[in-house]
Amino acid sequence: MPTIAETLAARAEELASRREPFVHATVVRAQRPTSAHAGDTALVLPTGEIQGFVGGNCVEVSVREYSLQALASQEPLLLRVLPGEPSRTAEEGAVAVSNPCLSGGAIEIFLQPRIPAPRVLVVGSTPVAQALATLGSGVGLDVELTDGETADPRGDDAALIVASHGKAEEGALEAALNAGVPYVALVASGTRGAAVLDSLDVDDALRSRVFTPAGLQLGARTPGEIALSILAQLVGERSKARNAAPAHAAALVPASAIDPVCGMSVPAVESSLHVDHNGVTVYFCSPGCRAAFRKDPERYALAV
Repeated sequence: MPTIAETLAARAEELASRREPFVHATVVRAQRPTSAHAGDTALVLPTGEIQGFVGGNCVEVSVREYSLQALASQEPLLLRVLPGEPSRTAEEGAVAVSNPCLSGGAIEIFLQPRIPAPRVLVVGSTPVAQALATLGSGVGLDVELTDGETADPRGDDAALIVASHGKAEEGALEAALNAGVPYVALVASGTRGAAVLDSLDVDDALRSRVFTPAGLQLGARTPGEIALSILAQLVGERSKARNAAPAHAAALVPASAIDPVCGMSVPAVESSLHVDHNGVTVYFCSPGCRAAFRKDPERYALAV
């Protein structure tokens, strides 16, 4: 029978193979009388579901909240949870949270987001396409070679690059533009590239988004040099998009609610403990707080 660690490792591999993001949470320090121990691990899904064990309910609420933030920022975080009145102290790469429901002790948990490598579809099997696949993995991209007939671009892809020397170009470009792929490029001369763009069945706004000739103008001549210029352009465009949309990352973080019993911040997601009261969903950090609310909801009505 597999151990808990083996089960979680298999689950992590499954999620990675399906290109699903998650957070790997690991207890790195525990002070008694916490129920978790150094080395305990869990996986936190984008829904807030926690698989594994890194502490009781009072710790889990903070693990859930900050794991979802780590997924949105794609940055690791050291979380420290200790007893005390609700408060939080943040610094670069770390946050300390006080929870009045803890019975004592303190715990430190490292939250490591596991984000699938950005997918780049490359249409073609030409030397440039092969060079893109070779160089792309070195800069953290998941490059898939495909042909124009079976290409399935999605809006969450990083790029679609057509390097097929005239084969199945239009259909792949149109599919990528209509799917909202942020970087779409065509490897072609200026003259042929312009002709291909004119033939696309899309409006002018979408047509103008295609980079052709693909890549930065570096004087590239060999397939490897051309691939390098394309990847450099892609990296630059991705950097521009990240810098231009900080509000978008913030929007990915689920809304928070306040536990009306203890005052803790709780992510307002289905996986958090909650009850419906007078048409309002009320969230809690622990079963104890939920039970107290159910026993005397009017006492906490002003906090809801």
